Amino acid sequence: MKGFGGVVSFEIDGDMKMTSAFIDRLHLPYIAPSLGGVETLIEQPALMSYYELTPEDRAAIGIADELVRLSLGVEDADDLIADLNQALASI
Repeated sequence: MKGFGGVVSFEIDGDMKMTSAFIDRLHLPYIAPSLGGVETLIEQPALMSYYELTPEDRAAIGIADELVRLSLGVEDADDLIADLNQALASI
């Protein structure tokens, strides 16, 4: 394996509820705390990996309520882009 990996992190311009709504409106990615596999996977770390921490503790380590982690898989790039665009447009 050479080059860069396919994991990106970004924040939704909204709150925790809006971020969850964005993720729920996606059709292709699987919601999963593990970001490994051949399928596109997505997670909201504040609700999955770091749920036991307070919002203040999460913020102290850089985990915003609006943070999304996306691990790109083998699906067609145009299909993934279209799915992300429709989910973003719906929130």
